[in-house]
Amino acid sequence: MNYERYRLSPREWALSLLAGAGLAALNAYVFYRSLPAFLLFLPPLTAACPIFLRSHWRRRRLERLAEEFKEGIRVLSASLGSGYSVENAFRLSVEELAALYGEEGLIVREFSYIVSQMGLNRPVEGLLADFGRRSGLEEVRNFAEVFQMAKRSGGHLGSIMDYTAGVIRDKMQVQEDIRAATASRRLEQSVMSCLPYAIVLYIDSASPGFFDAMYTTGAGRVIMTGCLLCHLAAVVMAWRILRIEV
Repeated sequence: MNYERYRLSPREWALSLLAGAGLAALNAYVFYRSLPAFLLFLPPLTAACPIFLRSHWRRRRLERLAEEFKEGIRVLSASLGSGYSVENAFRLSVEELAALYGEEGLIVREFSYIVSQMGLNRPVEGLLADFGRRSGLEEVRNFAEVFQMAKRSGGHLGSIMDYTAGVIRDKMQVQEDIRAATASRRLEQSVMSCLPYAIVLYIDSASPGFFDAMYTTGAGRVIMTGCLLCHLAAVVMAWRILRIEV
């Protein structure tokens, strides 16, 4: 599996297209109350939603892989430090990780594949390097490179891997701390993004006809178009601010 690429399932395609159609209907109703506006919004939003959701689900899968990999290298370095061979260390790691994440865990499947390929006399360094290329995670690539150098140098593999795993875990812990610290801000951003729609729908239900002038006059349409553009700009800006990379 190439983790940098995400293929939408038929169910995810259907959800993405429905989400795009729903957004088109919501924006057309809130800002224009116009069927032509809905037909205008429909093509770009139904095209953009699958792209956006694919990126979102891919990022979530990478976060899941990173979390499982952090635990995987902890278990692997502990096994190597206990004196197990590389093959036995991976095999024991698979058993322990399967108890944590189940047989369908991402790291369980990757380590199981490495164990099966080592049984076919494929070098573990090449297998880890291949995993690093497919993972899309810098931490996995760094671990694979250090493992390859330690194996070739003939040093004490257990202690080298333990130190390397500690450094990688510390960096990944910082990433998790940042995500946890910004979780409330991301929730606030989601609420604020939905708030304009909620306000308009509430006022419209409580006082029917209150916004009629905004939908039936040229000046009103210009104002609503400006509101829509300002809202989109604010959503994009907030999304970019909260994307913090380590």
